[in-house]
Amino acid sequence: MLNQISQRVCALLWGALLTGCSSTPDLPAFTASGYLADRGTVRIWRKNSDHQAVHLRTVFTPFNGDAMETTDYSWQQQQLVSVERHLAGAQPDDVTLRFDHQGNLNFMQRQLAGRREAVSADSVELYRFDAQRMLDQSNALLEGRVLLRQGHWLGGNQVRECDDKLVNAPFDRDTLYTLGRQQQSQAAPLMVSWLEAPEGVQLLRVTSDDECSWQPKESDF
Repeated sequence: MLNQISQRVCALLWGALLTGCSSTPDLPAFTASGYLADRGTVRIWRKNSDHQAVHLRTVFTPFNGDAMETTDYSWQQQQLVSVERHLAGAQPDDVTLRFDHQGNLNFMQRQLAGRREAVSADSVELYRFDAQRMLDQSNALLEGRVLLRQGHWLGGNQVRECDDKLVNAPFDRDTLYTLGRQQQSQAAPLMVSWLEAPEGVQLLRVTSDDECSWQPKESDF
Protein backbone atom coordinates (compact mmCIF):
# COMPACT_ATOMS: atom_id res chain seq x y z
CA MET A 1 0.00 0.00 0.00
CA LEU A 2 1.46 3.31 -1.08
CA ASN A 3 0.44 6.60 0.47
CA GLN A 4 2.03 10.03 0.16
CA ILE A 5 5.05 9.06 2.26
CA SER A 6 5.72 5.91 0.23
CA GLN A 7 5.51 7.87 -3.01
CA ARG A 8 7.81 10.51 -1.60
CA VAL A 9 10.31 7.83 -0.51
CA CYS A 10 10.39 6.38 -4.03
CA ALA A 11 11.11 9.83 -5.46
CA LEU A 12 13.82 10.44 -2.89
CA LEU A 13 15.51 7.10 -3.56
CA TRP A 14 15.53 7.78 -7.28
CA GLY A 15 17.00 11.21 -6.64
CA ALA A 16 19.77 9.68 -4.54
CA LEU A 17 20.76 7.34 -7.37
CA LEU A 18 21.02 10.32 -9.71
CA THR A 19 22.75 12.81 -7.44
CA GLY A 20 24.75 10.64 -5.01
CA CYS A 21 25.23 11.28 -1.30
CA SER A 22 23.42 14.19 0.28
CA SER A 23 24.50 16.22 3.27
CA THR A 24 22.16 16.63 6.22
CA PRO A 25 24.24 18.68 8.68
CA ASP A 26 21.30 19.61 10.90
CA LEU A 27 20.44 15.98 11.73
CA PRO A 28 22.03 14.26 14.74
CA ALA A 29 24.88 11.81 14.23
CA PHE A 30 22.63 8.89 15.25
CA THR A 31 19.39 8.56 13.26
CA ALA A 32 16.71 6.03 12.36
CA SER A 33 14.59 5.78 9.22
CA GLY A 34 12.86 3.09 7.19
CA TYR A 35 10.40 2.19 4.48
CA LEU A 36 7.87 -0.41 3.34
CA ALA A 37 9.35 -2.92 0.90
CA ASP A 38 7.48 -5.37 -1.33
CA ARG A 39 7.86 -8.29 1.09
CA GLY A 40 8.25 -6.61 4.47
CA THR A 41 9.44 -3.62 6.44
CA VAL A 42 12.95 -2.19 6.48
CA ARG A 43 14.26 -0.20 9.43
CA ILE A 44 17.61 1.57 9.19
CA TRP A 45 19.73 2.85 12.07
CA ARG A 46 22.73 4.97 11.18
CA LYS A 47 25.64 6.60 12.98
CA ASN A 48 28.00 9.06 11.35
CA SER A 49 31.31 9.43 13.17
CA ASP A 50 34.43 11.51 12.75
CA HIS A 51 36.87 10.75 9.94
CA GLN A 52 33.98 9.93 7.57
CA ALA A 53 33.03 6.73 9.35
CA VAL A 54 29.48 5.43 8.78
CA HIS A 55 27.81 2.49 10.52
CA LEU A 56 24.50 1.34 9.06
CA ARG A 57 22.24 -1.35 10.51
CA THR A 58 19.27 -2.57 8.51
CA VAL A 59 16.55 -4.78 9.94
CA PHE A 60 14.28 -6.51 7.43
CA THR A 61 11.11 -8.09 8.85
CA PRO A 62 9.06 -10.11 6.31
CA PHE A 63 5.28 -9.79 6.23
CA ASN A 64 4.93 -13.59 6.08
CA GLY A 65 6.43 -14.14 9.54
CA ASP A 66 9.76 -15.57 8.38
CA ALA A 67 12.94 -14.88 10.33
CA MET A 68 14.18 -11.33 10.76
CA GLU A 69 17.36 -10.38 8.89
CA THR A 70 19.83 -7.92 10.40
CA THR A 71 22.77 -6.53 8.44
CA ASP A 72 25.54 -4.21 9.63
CA TYR A 73 27.56 -2.20 7.11
CA SER A 74 30.61 -0.07 7.93
CA TRP A 75 32.45 2.48 5.81
CA GLN A 76 35.66 4.39 6.43
CA GLN A 77 36.29 7.44 4.24
CA GLN A 78 33.58 6.28 1.82
CA GLN A 79 35.19 2.83 1.48
CA LEU A 80 33.16 -0.24 2.50
CA VAL A 81 35.15 -2.10 5.17
CA SER A 82 32.72 -4.71 6.53
CA VAL A 83 29.39 -6.46 6.06
CA GLU A 84 27.82 -8.68 8.73
CA ARG A 85 24.48 -10.30 8.01
CA HIS A 86 22.54 -12.35 10.56
CA LEU A 87 19.46 -14.35 9.64
CA ALA A 88 17.66 -15.55 12.77
CA GLY A 89 15.17 -18.38 13.14
CA ALA A 90 15.18 -22.16 12.90
CA GLN A 91 17.83 -22.11 10.14
CA PRO A 92 20.30 -19.35 11.10
CA ASP A 93 22.61 -18.09 8.40
CA ASP A 94 25.40 -15.62 9.22
CA VAL A 95 27.76 -13.99 6.72
CA THR A 96 30.82 -11.88 7.57
CA LEU A 97 32.90 -9.98 5.00
CA ARG A 98 35.82 -7.64 5.69
CA PHE A 99 37.67 -5.45 3.21
CA ASP A 100 40.94 -3.54 3.39
CA HIS A 101 41.17 0.19 2.66
CA GLN A 102 41.81 -0.54 -1.02
CA GLY A 103 38.55 -2.45 -1.23
CA ASN A 104 40.12 -5.89 -1.41
CA LEU A 105 38.41 -8.75 0.41
CA ASN A 106 40.60 -9.98 3.27
CA PHE A 107 38.13 -12.12 5.26
CA MET A 108 34.94 -14.00 4.43
CA GLN A 109 32.87 -16.60 6.23
CA ARG A 110 29.39 -18.05 6.08
CA GLN A 111 28.16 -19.80 9.23
CA LEU A 112 25.26 -22.18 8.78
CA ALA A 113 23.73 -24.54 11.32
CA GLY A 114 26.60 -26.85 12.23
CA ARG A 115 29.05 -25.90 9.49
CA ARG A 116 31.05 -23.10 7.91
CA GLU A 117 31.63 -22.45 4.24
CA ALA A 118 33.20 -19.87 1.95
CA VAL A 119 31.25 -17.10 0.24
CA SER A 120 31.28 -17.19 -3.55
CA ALA A 121 32.81 -14.33 -5.54
CA ASP A 122 29.41 -13.55 -7.08
CA SER A 123 27.83 -13.36 -3.63
CA VAL A 124 30.56 -10.99 -2.43
CA GLU A 125 29.79 -8.64 -5.31
CA LEU A 126 26.09 -8.81 -4.51
CA TYR A 127 26.82 -7.83 -0.92
CA ARG A 128 28.90 -4.89 -2.16
CA PHE A 129 26.06 -3.80 -4.43
CA ASP A 130 23.49 -4.14 -1.65
CA ALA A 131 25.66 -2.13 0.73
CA GLN A 132 25.81 0.81 -1.69
CA ARG A 133 22.09 0.52 -2.39
CA MET A 134 21.25 0.70 1.31
CA LEU A 135 23.57 3.67 1.82
CA ASP A 136 21.87 5.49 -1.06
CA GLN A 137 18.47 4.73 0.42
CA SER A 138 19.56 5.97 3.83
CA ASN A 139 20.90 9.19 2.28
CA ALA A 140 17.62 9.76 0.43
CA LEU A 141 15.41 9.06 3.44
CA LEU A 142 17.38 11.40 5.67
CA GLU A 143 17.48 14.08 2.99
CA GLY A 144 13.67 13.87 2.93
CA ARG A 145 13.47 13.87 6.75
CA VAL A 146 11.74 10.46 6.77
CA LEU A 147 12.44 9.41 10.36
CA LEU A 148 11.55 6.25 12.26
CA ARG A 149 9.96 6.23 15.70
CA GLN A 150 8.77 3.25 17.72
CA GLY A 151 7.58 2.22 21.14
CA HIS A 152 4.69 0.68 23.07
CA TRP A 153 1.20 1.93 22.26
CA LEU A 154 -0.71 2.91 25.41
CA GLY A 155 -4.03 3.79 23.77
CA GLY A 156 -5.19 6.84 21.86
CA ASN A 157 -2.20 8.77 20.57
CA GLN A 158 0.03 7.92 23.52
CA VAL A 159 3.20 5.92 22.90
CA ARG A 160 6.00 5.13 25.33
CA GLU A 161 9.08 5.14 23.13
CA CYS A 162 11.96 2.74 23.64
CA ASP A 163 13.92 5.37 25.57
CA ASP A 164 10.97 5.55 28.01
CA LYS A 165 9.84 8.93 26.70
CA LEU A 166 6.05 9.41 26.61
CA VAL A 167 4.91 11.05 23.35
CA ASN A 168 1.70 11.89 21.53
CA ALA A 169 2.03 10.21 18.14
CA PRO A 170 0.21 11.95 15.25
CA PHE A 171 -1.89 8.90 14.34
CA ASP A 172 -5.05 9.42 12.29
CA ARG A 173 -8.43 7.79 12.89
CA ASP A 174 -7.75 4.81 10.59
CA THR A 175 -4.45 4.06 12.33
CA LEU A 176 -6.05 4.23 15.76
CA TYR A 177 -8.80 1.87 14.59
CA THR A 178 -6.20 -0.61 13.29
CA LEU A 179 -4.28 -0.49 16.56
CA GLY A 180 -7.44 -0.90 18.61
CA ARG A 181 -8.50 -4.00 16.67
CA GLN A 182 -5.11 -5.64 17.12
CA GLN A 183 -4.84 -4.72 20.79
CA GLN A 184 -8.07 -6.58 21.57
CA SER A 185 -6.32 -9.95 21.27
CA GLN A 186 -3.21 -8.91 23.21
CA ALA A 187 -2.73 -8.50 26.95
CA ALA A 188 0.45 -6.43 26.80
CA PRO A 189 0.76 -3.09 24.98
CA LEU A 190 1.44 -3.42 21.27
CA MET A 191 4.81 -2.46 19.84
CA VAL A 192 4.29 0.10 17.08
CA SER A 193 6.73 1.55 14.55
CA TRP A 194 5.92 4.50 12.34
CA LEU A 195 7.54 7.00 9.97
CA GLU A 196 7.26 10.76 10.32
CA ALA A 197 8.05 13.08 7.41
CA PRO A 198 7.03 16.58 6.31
CA GLU A 199 4.38 14.93 4.11
CA GLY A 200 2.73 13.07 7.00
CA VAL A 201 2.81 9.88 9.05
CA GLN A 202 2.85 6.24 7.97
CA LEU A 203 2.32 3.21 10.18
CA LEU A 204 5.21 0.84 9.47
CA ARG A 205 4.84 -2.18 11.77
CA VAL A 206 2.66 -3.45 14.63
CA THR A 207 3.64 -6.48 16.70
CA SER A 208 3.13 -8.07 20.10
CA ASP A 209 6.91 -8.60 20.39
CA ASP A 210 8.94 -6.23 22.55
CA GLU A 211 11.27 -4.90 19.87
CA CYS A 212 12.57 -2.23 22.22
CA SER A 213 14.64 -5.03 23.76
CA TRP A 214 16.98 -5.06 20.74
CA GLN A 215 16.63 -1.54 19.35
CA PRO A 216 20.13 -0.09 18.86
CA LYS A 217 21.32 2.65 21.20
CA GLU A 218 23.76 5.35 20.22
CA SER A 219 26.03 4.51 23.16
CA ASP A 220 26.70 0.95 21.95
CA PHE A 221 26.23 1.34 18.21
